[in-house]
Amino acid sequence: MEFHDRLLFEEKPNDLLTIGELLIDLISDEYDDTFMTDSYTKYPGGAPSNIAINARKLGIRTQMASCVGEDGFGDYLLARLREEGMSTGFIQRSEEPTSLVAVSRSRSTPVPIFYRGADCQLVFSPPLEGAVLNSKAIHFSCWPISRLPSRRVVERVIDAARASGVRIGFDPNYHPMIWQRGEDGVAYVKSILAKADFVKPSEDDAERLFGPDTPENQLTKFLNYGAKLVILTLGKDGALVSNGKETREFPTMATDVADTTGAGDAFWSGFYSAAIKGYPLEKALKLGFAVSAYKLRFAGAIVPLPKLEDIKSQFVL
Repeated sequence: MEFHDRLLFEEKPNDLLTIGELLIDLISDEYDDTFMTDSYTKYPGGAPSNIAINARKLGIRTQMASCVGEDGFGDYLLARLREEGMSTGFIQRSEEPTSLVAVSRSRSTPVPIFYRGADCQLVFSPPLEGAVLNSKAIHFSCWPISRLPSRRVVERVIDAARASGVRIGFDPNYHPMIWQRGEDGVAYVKSILAKADFVKPSEDDAERLFGPDTPENQLTKFLNYGAKLVILTLGKDGALVSNGKETREFPTMATDVADTTGAGDAFWSGFYSAAIKGYPLEKALKLGFAVSAYKLRFAGAIVPLPKLEDIKSQFVL
């Protein structure tokens, strides 16, 4: 993947399929990293839903596959997806409760508390396989691979995608608190890196996987494990991106930070949208960072995004 080239996608009926958690984000109403605040507001959450909804707003076709509980929170999440114009045909239901994450509103990296339930009960099915084969790209994170049975689903999805020329994006957001107990989650995540076309770790993700080191060395470690394109985000310091032959620095475009929740998901949304629309890789990356900067002006992960071309006109790229 050369920075000046357009990424190639096979022609498919759907542009992007995201797979994984659809859950409730409870975000504190005040800035407080101690969880001592008394009031929280619920938002629809989960990186796959955030990315699918935002990318749809930006102008590409998206679907998502997930599992929610047969409860009020599950009903709420399905209703919110429909309000956003999303299909719910690949959202399964489980007797387990809908998963939930409590997050303190933060201007830095938010500290979450996880309550796992239905999100890891996703099962593989012929309709899901069809959705994979009919998409140009698929996206997943560590959430669905951290527990069974959803891990086996993602493994089958990866195999189907690679066999049919579907691009694969992986967010290696490893956190020991979400991983299945008694397993070496770090080793498993490392084994997935070579199977993805795009990998976007944060600086915190890299430290959890490889230990403390310089950003340049962390980037090299991901490449050594077979990652093809590594996008290492560094918060206010921007990002380092490498295709294995060349490394480029990308400064942050954020000027107004109201809430960091979902900033990484917004990047993915912008990047996928731009790449699928035919922008060269370097421009697709810049548009991803522009969408992330636009999102940072708002609270919550789902924000009133305009079309990608409108965001492009607001930033110097």
